[in-house]
Amino acid sequence: MLHNFGSINLDHVYRVPHLVRPGETLASHDYRVGLGGKGANQSLAMARAGGRVRHWGRLGRQDAWARDLMARSGVAVDSVALVDEPSGHAIIQVDDQGENAILLFPGANHGFTTADLDARIAEIAPGDWLLTQNECNALPRVFARAQARGVKIAFNPAPMTDEVAGLPLAACRLLFVNRGEAEALTGLATDAPAEALLAALARRLPATETVLTLGGDGAWYQYGDQRHFQPPLPVVARDTTAAGDTFIGYYLAAVQADLPPTACLERAATAAALAVQRLGATESIPDAAEVERVLRHGLDAP
Repeated sequence: MLHNFGSINLDHVYRVPHLVRPGETLASHDYRVGLGGKGANQSLAMARAGGRVRHWGRLGRQDAWARDLMARSGVAVDSVALVDEPSGHAIIQVDDQGENAILLFPGANHGFTTADLDARIAEIAPGDWLLTQNECNALPRVFARAQARGVKIAFNPAPMTDEVAGLPLAACRLLFVNRGEAEALTGLATDAPAEALLAALARRLPATETVLTLGGDGAWYQYGDQRHFQPPLPVVARDTTAAGDTFIGYYLAAVQADLPPTACLERAATAAALAVQRLGATESIPDAAEVERVLRHGLDAP
């Protein structure tokens, strides 16, 4: 079982001709509300990929429908608490090129108590996985307690903040970073080649498996002297929201199935390529049958 200590947000998504500029008032030509949050997205992706995942989260009582949606997708939600606080939410702009900009309000995601987290970590079997992102509070304690219990930690430091550098990242078994996060962790320039970012991450975290995602430029896996590249799939992006989360969920489901890193990369990249061709966050995450069909027959498979 993988336990995901992760955010649950309500996404308010606006389709716009371009991302709004400072001082500009811009009309949106579409608006939707849906389930999101990096934590919820990654749990849903893992469940739809056939993985076994239990979500730890907090959600405003009035938004119980979001917990029900996660349950219907196969996520274990017995550790999702309904609370008398506003849920976390995100204001998302998506432009006509499929790029997005996100304003995040953490809400209930920042209400975890140390006692609650200690109790949940005590229930994890040593050797199980704990996945987390940077949208919930108390990460230093979660890292310390999980490491002491012998739990395998997978970490996606998004959104990237200065506090991430102070976390015991060497405790991570698996680290997922995009280009911006890798640059922040290594101090390298924004135009640094992927190979240079990987080398710098290996020097800093030699015992951690690293997956570097580069969007339309593919993805890399690195551990020790192993390095594998996954080329991008030839798709036209309509909406990149949740593409990275889809990648991570599918990758971890493949890890849970004991697939080698090259197969984990391929499945994750295929799922993300399907997701970017669709609008929305959780709505865009494909199921395992769709991904399997593309893996067998290509992107043009009916």
